[in-house]
Amino acid sequence: MTAAAEYEAMIQSLGWKDLRSLWDSIENRNTLGWDPGKAFEYLVLRAFQLDGAEVKYSYSVRLFGEEVEQVDGVVYCSGLSCLVESKDFADKVNVDIAPIAKLRNQLLRRPASTLGLVFSRTGFTDPARHLSYFSLPQTILLWSGEELKYALERESICELLLLKYRVCVEDGLPDYDVRERDIP
Repeated sequence: MTAAAEYEAMIQSLGWKDLRSLWDSIENRNTLGWDPGKAFEYLVLRAFQLDGAEVKYSYSVRLFGEEVEQVDGVVYCSGLSCLVESKDFADKVNVDIAPIAKLRNQLLRRPASTLGLVFSRTGFTDPARHLSYFSLPQTILLWSGEELKYALERESICELLLLKYRVCVEDGLPDYDVRERDIP
């Protein structure tokens, strides 16, 4: 098992081109040096970091002497503060409601303006999508692997986050696919 500091050092050395290559390795289930799911988790955060966001990599929260939460990461971008949850299942199973419910509970302990971002390489089940619609006022935005791939190709993810957030504010759609609207 690799320590979090080692993962951080590994991912910090990667630029956009390297992230696209790592994405291909993730898709091909060939991420040597990474524990299952970790390459995806760190890739998401590094993409935000490369695009100018401030990020905090994976950490644990302790209350009253006990670990109560494990957070995949935090992103600060254009005035938005976001808790990040990343899921990369090896067996092509879509993410169910559990990570969304977990993140909703974590958001209940944060300032009301904090967003949740759930990234899934494989996508989401219908119940998971439905739960995201009814998690408000805890806003949880869903990101598919295809949207992440799109962001890597464009070398821009912060602008897509703002678009996804704007559509959620205007239309109440937490699962809006950012590939539907091309940004010049």
